Amino acid sequence: MKRMLLKLLTFLSVASLLVSHSQSAVSSVDLGSEWLKVAVVNLKPGQSPISIAINEMSKRKSPALVAFQESTRLLGEEASGIIARYPHRVYSQLRDMIGKPFKQVKHLIDSLYLPFDVVEDSRGAMSFKIDENNNFSVEEMLAMVLSYAVNLADTHAKLAVKDFVISVPPYFGQAERKGLMQAAELAGMNVLSLVNEHSGAALQYGIDKDFSNESRHVVFYDMGATTTYAALVYFSAYNAKVYGKTVSVNQFQVKDVRWDAELGGQNMELRLVEYFADEFNKQVGNGVDVRKSPKAMAKLKKQVKRTKEILSANTMAPISVESLYDDIDFRSSITRQKFEELCEDLWERSLVPLREVLNYSGLKMDEIYAVELIGGGTRVPKLQAKLQEYLGRTELDRHLDADEAIVLGASLLAANLSDGIKLNRKLGMVDGSSYGFVVELDGPELQKDESTRQLLAPRMKKLPSKMFRSIIHAKDFEVSLAYESEDLLPPGATSPVFAKYAVSGLAEASEKYSSRNLSSPIKANLHFSLSRSGVLSLDRADAVIEITEWVEVPKKNLTVENVASSSSNISAETAAQNMTVEANENLQSESGTSSASNSTAEELSASNSSAEEPSKTELLTEKRLKKRTFRVPLKIVEKTVGPGASLSKEALVDAEAKLEELDKKDADRRRTAELKNNLEGYIYATKEKFETSEDYEKVSTSEERQSFIEKLDEAQEWLYTDGEDATAKEFQERLDVLKAIGDPVFFRFKELTARPASVEHAQKYLGQLQQIVNDWETNKPWLPKDRTDEVLKDSETFKSWLDEKENDQKKTSGFSKPAFTSEEVYEKILKLQDKINSINRIPKPKPKHERKPKKNETESSAEDAKDSSTTSEKNNTENDKPAYESDGSVTKDSSTTSEKNNAENDKPASESDGLLKEKIDPQPEVHDEL
Repeated sequence: MKRMLLKLLTFLSVASLLVSHSQSAVSSVDLGSEWLKVAVVNLKPGQSPISIAINEMSKRKSPALVAFQESTRLLGEEASGIIARYPHRVYSQLRDMIGKPFKQVKHLIDSLYLPFDVVEDSRGAMSFKIDENNNFSVEEMLAMVLSYAVNLADTHAKLAVKDFVISVPPYFGQAERKGLMQAAELAGMNVLSLVNEHSGAALQYGIDKDFSNESRHVVFYDMGATTTYAALVYFSAYNAKVYGKTVSVNQFQVKDVRWDAELGGQNMELRLVEYFADEFNKQVGNGVDVRKSPKAMAKLKKQVKRTKEILSANTMAPISVESLYDDIDFRSSITRQKFEELCEDLWERSLVPLREVLNYSGLKMDEIYAVELIGGGTRVPKLQAKLQEYLGRTELDRHLDADEAIVLGASLLAANLSDGIKLNRKLGMVDGSSYGFVVELDGPELQKDESTRQLLAPRMKKLPSKMFRSIIHAKDFEVSLAYESEDLLPPGATSPVFAKYAVSGLAEASEKYSSRNLSSPIKANLHFSLSRSGVLSLDRADAVIEITEWVEVPKKNLTVENVASSSSNISAETAAQNMTVEANENLQSESGTSSASNSTAEELSASNSSAEEPSKTELLTEKRLKKRTFRVPLKIVEKTVGPGASLSKEALVDAEAKLEELDKKDADRRRTAELKNNLEGYIYATKEKFETSEDYEKVSTSEERQSFIEKLDEAQEWLYTDGEDATAKEFQERLDVLKAIGDPVFFRFKELTARPASVEHAQKYLGQLQQIVNDWETNKPWLPKDRTDEVLKDSETFKSWLDEKENDQKKTSGFSKPAFTSEEVYEKILKLQDKINSINRIPKPKPKHERKPKKNETESSAEDAKDSSTTSEKNNTENDKPAYESDGSVTKDSSTTSEKNNAENDKPASESDGLLKEKIDPQPEVHDEL
């Protein structure tokens, strides 16, 4: 088990993030029935490495909604704003509709009082009818929600984010996972992986803990808006070598997960909705049923959600809905006790996933280290009390953020799977498939037995995994992938079979090679993969043909002299016992199979004919069996039909075109709204400036101001009449006209204070400049005089220009263009500063040293010999010292040496250098320290 974990672990960290030189960011999305959360791993300096992306309303979670109002599409918060007025135009619960049959989804929307206009598409799945000309599949609608998440990530990261990890509930089957992947593709996402929600929570739980001293079993209990599940996760640690050091690495493995896919916080809200609907009907009377009014039910559901939240913290909560139905207001209240009575059966159902996961695990209650609660539904006090009672605990574990634990954990996985991010702190992850899978084969001459129906992957099979199956068969056949048990199917699934493939080319290959000397029956190899996202697929199929034939090969260890004696002893029986040579030949394509096999057949035929004819050469040969294995790729065509079928390539192309058109319209709408706001803001801001500041009278005439105000009033009137439906171009043109009049006035107003400030700064700098030049003459006499004189000359020129411009400005009216601007002054100061800085950087020249005259060769050789002799004697003396003296470990000797060195340092320079000046270079070569 430990070896398996070591090979399959995914390493994660949050302590520090290291990246390549290019900027990089990845994101995770927690896609729920009602809400979505987005986390971004952003390596931009100055930002938190992992953070939650906030939406346009500065909220950390956003409504998973799509709305269509006339020709305008609204997403997220914008869609939420019109849900009470246009409930039939705001589409929700999209995650729970993906991959489901039409009847299942129709039952869902009816139970939630959702007045959508829906139709059944050609697959038998749900399609939303927006108007007479536009229908959208669930994949397309979900792609719109995901594109909103992409926009949140891009805005938060301030760069384009392409790589994502998306969390999914554990009960999602193959149809749901494939559908979600297609929706993400339409949204422009590169999905690194889907991750089960409980695995995301486990990552967030274990990333900052140490399990080296103690392993633990932890149950994650999650009640969301529409689903409830309990997952058992085992945390432990193992030792591994990292850069030669033994370190402890944390890891976790998902042992089991159980769920109720139709139990969540919405069930409790629906009980309140029914209760208050009945109460309102009784108050109004006259046979009125508020349930028949979509708007009334939308208003009631919105207020009920708030009432339920209040009951989580209070024993009584009011409800008030204005104009609920036919302009009739509704006001009432409910106690927490009454709410708990309405949901009495739900409390017992909520324990079933937890009870099942513990029963199947065989663990005792005291062996469970913690039961971590996540999801908004777990905030209900009665649910917490039932869990405490069942677990026999006085307190429940709430160490994780109930709303954000999953998305933050998924972001760790996204960071680990990306190419541009390296993580330090490590946490091994082994997740498993929520369903078991079988493979079924069907075709001519295939009997239904154990060989045609095999278990492919048991439940909780590790993700990812590769599987291989082989079948002895000579005809084309079909492959069906199905869930292992009909008792455990995804919600809404009507059949355990979720994928079908037609495998062809086997009959043709069998016919082609049947005349050969087959060493074994022809078989088909099937290669399956269970991806990290939990998607099972048939990736490849090969026909395997093994042929054994006699061929002549060069004989080993024989000479011409013993050919006669040796050849007489060779027989067919002896040759049959020789080593068989196997040659595996992989044929690249079906079209290439024929030519390759034909050429091989010709070679074999030529070998056989040459073996029958007597040898005309003196080559020493013998007959041996040669085995050849041909692997012929088989053609695979997916034949999956029904609601679980993915969108076809043609449908995907059409969907991309429709979504691109909607994106373009959204961009134009946002651009138009932005320019409209800019125009409106400019009008109001300009009017306020003229009304609150009298200084504008210094830079503009009364006629000029009056004319400008009239233009502003005219634009304002147009803005709220004809401009309501104007285009972005019209708003921009109106704004440009106003700015052409107002900008010169505002510029002159700005220069009233900016220009004197720049002149004051320039004069102060010019006064300091003379001191800078004086300091150069004192401290840096090596600076070229022509350069310093040039600075003084430029300063005089600048001063003259400044005086001239000031005199011109005094003659210029405040209503006219200024004689000079503050920007011109600062530009001249910067040029002068650059010149001064360049002179300051001129280095001091190195001092020149006179070289000593060289000695003649005889004196030099004699002195070198003397120095060598002296050095040798000194070294011998040093080597004769005891070890404790030579290594300087005796304190007394060390002290004496130190005193001697100090005495030497106190000598005058001429005295201390007297003996060494012939051997010391006046400028010794400088080396780096080791």
